[in-house]
Amino acid sequence: MPRPTMEDVAALAGVSRALVSLVMRDSPKVSEHRRRAVLAAAKELGYRPHAMARSLASRTSNIVGVMVSDLHNAFFADVVEAMDTAAQQAGLELILNTGRRSAARERGALASLLAFRPGGVILLSPVLSAAAIREAAAQCPVVLVSRSSTVPTVDTVNDDGENGAALAVDHLVALGHRRIVHFDGGAAFSATPRRKGYVAAMTRHGLEPMVIPSEHTDAAGIAAVRKLLTVFSPANFPTALVCGNDFNAVGAMSALEEAGLSVPQDVSVVGYDNSSLAALRHIALTTVDQPRTEIGRLAVEALVERLRTDRTDPVRQRVQPSLVVRSTTAAPADLFPAQGNTA
Repeated sequence: MPRPTMEDVAALAGVSRALVSLVMRDSPKVSEHRRRAVLAAAKELGYRPHAMARSLASRTSNIVGVMVSDLHNAFFADVVEAMDTAAQQAGLELILNTGRRSAARERGALASLLAFRPGGVILLSPVLSAAAIREAAAQCPVVLVSRSSTVPTVDTVNDDGENGAALAVDHLVALGHRRIVHFDGGAAFSATPRRKGYVAAMTRHGLEPMVIPSEHTDAAGIAAVRKLLTVFSPANFPTALVCGNDFNAVGAMSALEEAGLSVPQDVSVVGYDNSSLAALRHIALTTVDQPRTEIGRLAVEALVERLRTDRTDPVRQRVQPSLVVRSTTAAPADLFPAQGNTA
């Protein structure tokens, strides 16, 4: 069956198309009698107004565009789910796309979202240039998640990555680890505060920071471990890894197993995000939890406030992470007999 149109509703209700349009825009110019007739006809036909057309006609929009940098990351899926719940409660509709962690692809994805003339846009950990974000913010309100900004028309929601990385280091040091390596997140903007937090915590404990360039992918975690195996001798091999995110940690664990090393008996591993992947029983990853539901809700609330109030000042929100201890961390063992009982 073809999708019912506004003309179909008008014919069934015995009114003009223009009046149906007024009803769908909730105009006060329509009598209650005719409003009921139009809504009854729309319900009978199963008619739903086209969101974009309705936005163009009324010059307002209940559409929120959401661009996700990486659809493979379960953390982002959890954040989007929280956004969708908050958006529905606010009477908004989400449209979603991805830039696949590529600045060029993200520019195209953002342009596609803006073509819908949305009420606002939420960008999850974009690798876009600051100039591109500024241009988008000139067209509609923008909220950044896992990315900072100084643009007055852009709101941000981030977790305290420095504190999160410090929680991981403090946990490992309390277990007795001293040779703790960090696999950083490469170009991801969340990588910088996590790296800073790791270095600061190691320095505070009087330990030497060791950062291996990596990325927020499982393949990068595998590559980083393989690099460790060529850089460090058995006598000074790291006893613990603080990984940039959960995907990176899972890749690292796979490579350690491939090399004949056990987690956590030989090497402890900590991830970041507390994604659904980390909670799987056969992985049971110790990780830093970002409050995903809170992050998604705060992003939508910031956008709604920007749309429905006179607020013009930017909102910079920072949520606090926490450590979730599972099965991939333990006190350091005698990995190599020549080490004796040193950590």
